[in-house]
Amino acid sequence: MLLLLPILVPLIGGILVFQQKNDKRRDRLALALVLGTAVLALVVCLQPTTTVPLLTIHGQLRLELANDRLSRFFLVLFSCVWTPVLVFAQPYIRHAGRERSFLGFYTMTLGTLMGLALSANFVTLYMFFELMSLITVPLVLHSATNTSRRAGFKYLGFSVFGAGMALAGYFFLAYYLTVPDFIAGGTIDFAKAAQHQELLLVAYCMMIVGFGAKAGMMPMQSWLPSAHPVAPAPASAVLSGVITKGGVLAILRVTYYMYGPAFLRGTWPQYVLLTLALSTVFVGSMLAYREKQLKKRLAYSTVSQVSYILFGLFLLTPGGTVAALLQLVFHAIAKNALFLGAGAIIFATDLVRVDQLRGIGQRMPVTMTCFTLASLSIIGIPPMAGFVSKWYLLTAGLQAPLRGFGIAGLVILILSALLTAGYLLPIITNGFFPGADCQLQRQEVGPKMLWPQLFFALLGVVLGLLPGGILEWLIQAVPLLFV
Repeated sequence: MLLLLPILVPLIGGILVFQQKNDKRRDRLALALVLGTAVLALVVCLQPTTTVPLLTIHGQLRLELANDRLSRFFLVLFSCVWTPVLVFAQPYIRHAGRERSFLGFYTMTLGTLMGLALSANFVTLYMFFELMSLITVPLVLHSATNTSRRAGFKYLGFSVFGAGMALAGYFFLAYYLTVPDFIAGGTIDFAKAAQHQELLLVAYCMMIVGFGAKAGMMPMQSWLPSAHPVAPAPASAVLSGVITKGGVLAILRVTYYMYGPAFLRGTWPQYVLLTLALSTVFVGSMLAYREKQLKKRLAYSTVSQVSYILFGLFLLTPGGTVAALLQLVFHAIAKNALFLGAGAIIFATDLVRVDQLRGIGQRMPVTMTCFTLASLSIIGIPPMAGFVSKWYLLTAGLQAPLRGFGIAGLVILILSALLTAGYLLPIITNGFFPGADCQLQRQEVGPKMLWPQLFFALLGVVLGLLPGGILEWLIQAVPLLFV
């Protein structure tokens, strides 16, 4: 039952956080719960692969947990992100108000993410996916304004509708699976599926577009730019850096553990989804370039950057999958640094628009240095981590059998990188070089808000210079998905 602990500790502990009235004790309790969950997750990663049945609903419909290679990958990612953001969030939320509500839901959200990572079949994954959506809605609604209410219900509507599409697709698919559990390489019975291949491909498209809503893929991406400007900066950081990856995880499970690349390769859904992914990359970058509000600009950037991951996955090649998972990790690190930087700026200055940030590098040099490093990673400039993942994505696209999509990917990813430079670099140059007439007083935030930014920014540098460890692990693990 060890696999249950990383789920139950934050879910039950979050209720205790709600009940704790003393600010310092509540902060310590939330931090202890998140750290404890991270330790439990790492212990689970060190255990041999096991499956834990929880509940049989009916026949083959059952709730199960398993700690396979993909589970371990996401458990480590979630654990590494959640604690630094919580450290940043404590002074930020105390200043913003309603700290008890935020910390309670933030702690409980980690439990749903752990459950999502450890899900052994679609039914379990769907349950935790919906639970994650419900528990994260209050993070968007936090300020309780009319704008935040509209954004929160829009986020909930897109999430529930998308998950409903995925569930409808599963109803068509379930009969054609040899086993209900996730198995690398897919579990479709080819003999059964032969006469109904087109129906199954339509079901696949429904499931991917449905789960793609959480990942910010067109045509269901509009919740992101609505939710981020109204949510507190720590919530925006995890929504962009981690929660969107919940959608990517679901897409991974459906594509590589249920259908399998052999069934999907060369079919019309592959062409449609590659087109949607590349379109989202370009449109997201263009909208970010035109946006003047800082957090909304970063939200549109997420729409674009997460679809880099989807492009790699939909190539259905080992190289594309390795590149996609690299991009998943490196984007999570850089985007958390960017949103925490934006939050620090808002916390210290109340400035929310890009055209108000002239001289911000002189006022907040450490924050803007971290913001700069993360921006270079998002653009894909060496030696930052983002350069490594984008290089592998471009290489995988050109080496894929679908040469036309590889060339289109090369063109669009380069255009997106230029647009990304166009909407991030002016913030940096105007911030550090405002001109001689701009005399500003230093106004940096405290250490509890600086250290998490430094952690993510420096981690992006280290992984850019030394990507060998994670790259070697992925190169060994990914071919198992193509057996």
